[in-house]
Amino acid sequence: MRILLTGATGVVGAEVSGLLRAADHTLVPVARRATAERPVSWRMGAEPPPPELAGHWDVIVHAAATTRWTLTRPEAVAANVEPLRAVLALADRDTHLVHVSTAYVGGTRNPGDLRGAQFEGYRNGYEWSKARCEELARAEHPGPLTVVRPPLVVGRSGDGRIARFSGPYTILQALVSGLAAVVVGDPDGYAEISPVDQVAEVIAAAALAEPPRAPRTEVIAAGPSCLTLSALLDVICSTLNSCRAAHGIAPVERPPLVPPERWNRFFLPLADRHLSLFQAQAVKLLAMFQSYTSMTEPFTPTHPVTDPAAVMATAVRHWAEAKPRLALARPQPWTAFTPAS
Repeated sequence: MRILLTGATGVVGAEVSGLLRAADHTLVPVARRATAERPVSWRMGAEPPPPELAGHWDVIVHAAATTRWTLTRPEAVAANVEPLRAVLALADRDTHLVHVSTAYVGGTRNPGDLRGAQFEGYRNGYEWSKARCEELARAEHPGPLTVVRPPLVVGRSGDGRIARFSGPYTILQALVSGLAAVVVGDPDGYAEISPVDQVAEVIAAAALAEPPRAPRTEVIAAGPSCLTLSALLDVICSTLNSCRAAHGIAPVERPPLVPPERWNRFFLPLADRHLSLFQAQAVKLLAMFQSYTSMTEPFTPTHPVTDPAAVMATAVRHWAEAKPRLALARPQPWTAFTPAS
């Protein structure tokens, strides 16, 4: 088979690339920047496809995406929707499109949640754009379609390795730096995670299998075994402190949990005037996790994540080994900011 893989240098794409290279097929990995291993570069949606991408594709794995949660609506269209349109132009009725989406497309929508009114009930521009992409793929792709929906992605289940520390790893850095003075979220809310190797295995298996006769959706999640936010935070703090203890470093304190409604209605308005610009930016960044850590129901998986607590602990240990200066840092407590008069 001739297989095209977009986003080959991303967190998920890099893992998928390794699996597909091991199969006896012709793989063409594409990324925004060319490298020796990935000589084909393409800024999808912003420029025509290079000549190397002409011809029939048996499978297109579309893993390229901008996952930034602060995307505006126009930015989200340019970053995710238009690239999918460009990819669809390379497909025909015999091309199996494996489109990587996000599990949160299928979650509970709330127009009052963060910027939900702007994004039709989705939590942010990334989620909204992935929902639009799923609609576009189903409406315009004439051939077989598989949509793969992972939740927040962390390192491999066996060793914690990952191509890039992003997304949920922001919380780890905030804890050891002292920026996470509190964690905003429902203590009993569900926090879904998945190891990147399982996500890649589901995607690669879909790409190499017989194309589905009808559009198929694969959901990777822990479901009934999903951790609550309180349990997830316990795992993160206990694992971090185990790593710190091995180096004779004092533990980090588990920050208090504040439900989003109380934080947004009472704490933030009172604290806002006393925050420095840097502190205010940190609060805004961490606030993007609110709805991801306050889910009232877990997802229903087609591919269950086994023992998410062990997955998270392994991811934290690898992060600590890869970022020792950060992991062993002394948290700096917040102080009140007095603006110059």
